[in-house]
Amino acid sequence: MTASDPTRPRASEEIWLKAAYDVLTESGVEAVKIMPLAKRLGLTRTGFYWHFKDREALLEAMIRHWEDTNTGNLVARCEAYAASICEAVFNLFDCWLDNRLFDSRLDLAIRNWARNDPALQQRLDQADARRKEAMVGMFLRFGYDRTEAELRALTMIYTQIGYISLQVTEDLDQRLALMPGYVEIFTGQKPDAASIRRFMARHPTGAE
Repeated sequence: MTASDPTRPRASEEIWLKAAYDVLTESGVEAVKIMPLAKRLGLTRTGFYWHFKDREALLEAMIRHWEDTNTGNLVARCEAYAASICEAVFNLFDCWLDNRLFDSRLDLAIRNWARNDPALQQRLDQADARRKEAMVGMFLRFGYDRTEAELRALTMIYTQIGYISLQVTEDLDQRLALMPGYVEIFTGQKPDAASIRRFMARHPTGAE
């Protein structure tokens, strides 16, 4: 095996995953193919196989990333410490404002992909069930009964899926201004000024 050319280092697994992510979210899973990815990156097809056994392994890596990022972070935010249900929902809302916690483009791409992939649809159903239970559990912690907790959780889920599916774009200042109202609608309680300030401080807009 000859030494690598130092002017052309082997691409990392993350570079291939990022390229696959870009294609998936732009054009759908059918467009995620090894040769076009190599050309997009200016790399050889051989380099791909340093990191992935085949295309299926690459697709599986993207699905695992989606599960860990979107579902894992959402569950963690629902379980984070909060002094009130309003603060708990603000914790969850961090996901809708920080794509490092929840990638809405990837979520939409996975949902579109699952329409024609029964195995992925099963995993999507499992992810949605985990998300729902995390949200229900958040309400149960603050004294809501099971029926009301499920209704409020589903209202939040369907609202966010609507945002994602419709690809709603809002100025950050505009979306932040609406969120205390959303919290009141989703919880039936008006958030106090302190919890609003803490939430806004986590999402500075530069307008201050």
